[in-house]
Amino acid sequence: MNIPQSSFPRIIIIGGGFGGIALAKKLSKKEVQVVLLDRHNYHTFQPLLYQVSTGGLEPDSIAYPIRKVLQGYPNFYFRLAEVSKIDTERKSVETNIGSIEYDYLVVAAGSRTNFFGNKAIEKKGMAMKTIPQSLNLRSLILENFEQALLTDDLHERDALMNFVIVGGGPTGVELAGALAEIKRGILPKDYPDLDTRRAQINLVQGSDRILPAMSEIASQKAERFLEGLGVNVWKNIRVMDYDGKRVTTDTKTIFDTATLIWTAGVQAVNIPGLDGKELLCRGNRLKVNRFHQVEGFDEIFAIGDVAQMETEAFPHGHPMMAQPAIQQGRSLGENLVKLLEGKPMKPFVYRDKGSMATVGRNKAVVDLPHVKFQGVFAWFVWMFVHLYFLIGFRNRLVVFINWVYNYVRFDREARLIIRPFKKQYRVSGRRS
Repeated sequence: MNIPQSSFPRIIIIGGGFGGIALAKKLSKKEVQVVLLDRHNYHTFQPLLYQVSTGGLEPDSIAYPIRKVLQGYPNFYFRLAEVSKIDTERKSVETNIGSIEYDYLVVAAGSRTNFFGNKAIEKKGMAMKTIPQSLNLRSLILENFEQALLTDDLHERDALMNFVIVGGGPTGVELAGALAEIKRGILPKDYPDLDTRRAQINLVQGSDRILPAMSEIASQKAERFLEGLGVNVWKNIRVMDYDGKRVTTDTKTIFDTATLIWTAGVQAVNIPGLDGKELLCRGNRLKVNRFHQVEGFDEIFAIGDVAQMETEAFPHGHPMMAQPAIQQGRSLGENLVKLLEGKPMKPFVYRDKGSMATVGRNKAVVDLPHVKFQGVFAWFVWMFVHLYFLIGFRNRLVVFINWVYNYVRFDREARLIIRPFKKQYRVSGRRS
């Protein structure tokens, strides 16, 4: 990998997500050699992926080059690589561009979509966990409406304009609200020769309420917001199968749709060499102690979505969200310095700063530790928080300008099929 030898201890970080970046920044001016490995050369602000999918933002406004994030940091090296194995005996990481030895290893590989073993949905449904997946979804949504114009089969046309979102967490709720606003404000202008009133947005949740991780009042208010936008909210229904044109559930409810979007869960990314059953918990997360050390190893750590630290307050580990990853990255940075200086490490304590979700224009729900509120003010708080945590002044400015423009003009300019996503759709013996 052409990483020079150094008298400083080498710390390898796998993953340039929220946790990996926070850790690298914390180690930026310490006497260590930091090597960050990621299969992309950019950091993705995942909470806004749904806006890329729905044409509200272009992908470069929520992505930032990793090299630029840590530009000028001494003894920092980035390599574009895909990790294939961790050799714990040789203390090395094997990748598609070679292997490299470590003194300390930090796994911050993040998570991927969890289809819970349903191969049909994994193959024919749409995920929204990465920028390429979001661009694919954006193209498919727009292509479906273009195809709906070309068919004279009413059932096929309805199916092309019918969207089923599986999962009532923040991602599913925010995506449903964005699609509903597109249906109301944009589609009638873009497709005046198409009866877009027949378009349906269905949000399917397996439990008895949406946003189950938030308060009851936030859940109820978000549901009312969605229903006011024309979203069909289905609760206590589990999606069982999807053949590319029909969604079957564990009830008699069936959806005919050309687009199933899966936001029902995530699981940790596992790397061979650290995937033994004795190391893994629910969701394939690695067991770690209060100092982020992987069980059974003193020199291997894990943070973010891939780590499960069981505490009294969080018996199943911390939420797989940005805030825990950022706090864990900062905590581990401090602990690694203490470890190198021979000082005792400090146990990690997660400070829950709350959770939030936007449901559309002037509509959001916010749960803070000591106060809960909904509506317009919550929407402004949601925007401020997301702008604050975006990396880079340019990205903050571009996103802010886009949001102001979209708010004033009630428009989404990024309705572009940059790279077509071809998907065959057949109904009644016909193909569109």
